[in-house]
Amino acid sequence: MNASAHPPRPDVEIVTFGCRLNAYESEAMRDLVGDAALSNAVIFNTCAVTNEAVRQARQAIRRARRERPNAEIIVTGCAAQIDPQSFAAMPEVSRVIGNTEKMSAAGLGPSVERVRVANIMSVRETAPHLIEGYSERTRAHVQVQNGCDHRCTFCIIPYGRGNSRSAPAGNVVEQVRRLVDNGYQEIVLTGVDLTSWGADLPGQPALGNLVARILKLVPDLKALRLSSIDAVEMDATLFDLVTNEPRVAPYLHLSLQHGDDLILKRMKRRHSRAQAIELCQRVKAARPDVALGADLIAGFPTETDAHFANTLALIEECDLAFVHAFPFSPREGTPAARMPQLQRPLIKQRAARLREAGAAALERHLARWIGREAHALVEKEGFARLPDFTSVLFEAPALAPANSCSRFRFTAHDGAHLIGVAA
Repeated sequence: MNASAHPPRPDVEIVTFGCRLNAYESEAMRDLVGDAALSNAVIFNTCAVTNEAVRQARQAIRRARRERPNAEIIVTGCAAQIDPQSFAAMPEVSRVIGNTEKMSAAGLGPSVERVRVANIMSVRETAPHLIEGYSERTRAHVQVQNGCDHRCTFCIIPYGRGNSRSAPAGNVVEQVRRLVDNGYQEIVLTGVDLTSWGADLPGQPALGNLVARILKLVPDLKALRLSSIDAVEMDATLFDLVTNEPRVAPYLHLSLQHGDDLILKRMKRRHSRAQAIELCQRVKAARPDVALGADLIAGFPTETDAHFANTLALIEECDLAFVHAFPFSPREGTPAARMPQLQRPLIKQRAARLREAGAAALERHLARWIGREAHALVEKEGFARLPDFTSVLFEAPALAPANSCSRFRFTAHDGAHLIGVAA
């Protein structure tokens, strides 16, 4: 898909929930709006990863109807793909379209059908959506993979995204080149199960092969970043590039989920506690400036105090800097929803303890930067981000315009950000 020949319409708003992949697809939809002949519309690109994400989408839809009573309200994304009828039942909603339909002008365009959602499991390709840029971002995300072949017992996302499929390497390189030519200094490769890229392509290349091709064929690219990856599927080439290539950002966000082997098995994860710790230690030994982040779930069914303690300890044992802690949320249709559940107050209490430990880990990480200098990518007035994804607050914005790479000296931190001054 090439970028639309029609300019974006100011009366069409796209509201995005959830992951980086959704953010990418929202930008692709923004390019499609003109060709789709849409006007006076609000498109909700929903997320289904938790019940809370679905609740927030419903709340936003109701608010949009109050604020724009005459607009067409279109609901799409994973929540709409998984449960289209529940959104169609909302009186505020005009149309519901699926994750496949939202990526074409014909699918987005006016239709007499109130619900248009295809069987996502029948989709076999990931189209190369060539977008020109992002409306409000200094870094750009490029979709290289979609869907997931794994069936973690807590996860509903494969039913919203379908099975794993990869964008061809040539299309990815062309997309990266286009965005770099349009002034983006940093590109983020994203997907539902990023490290499964290539398994369905001829020769079954690994993700490291794609990263190497991008770096070689787009020499003007200043920084390449990976979104969340599965630790057990990190190939040798990818490890070498992450730990030795300066243009690959020194940051890894790992899909760890838990720190106890029994719970990992019940989650149907593919790594052990020891494998997670070993990878983190090996990465840090090879490239000490790498910062590590991870997703962790508290309160999975059957989790005991001892199981939870293993997850809590994982934060220090893996030397994590960024912790995304989630309370377990049973999603109807998943095996975990049928397992013996913990009480909600206990789940919330454990999630709070994970967040407290995560905040302490972030403070330790920030403290290591005090007194040092480094370049950071300025995202907006007064806010920048280091290559290791650490956020920086600064004054004197005229000296550091958005999308510039500026040098800062770090004098303090506020527990969440570094405080920087021009160096």
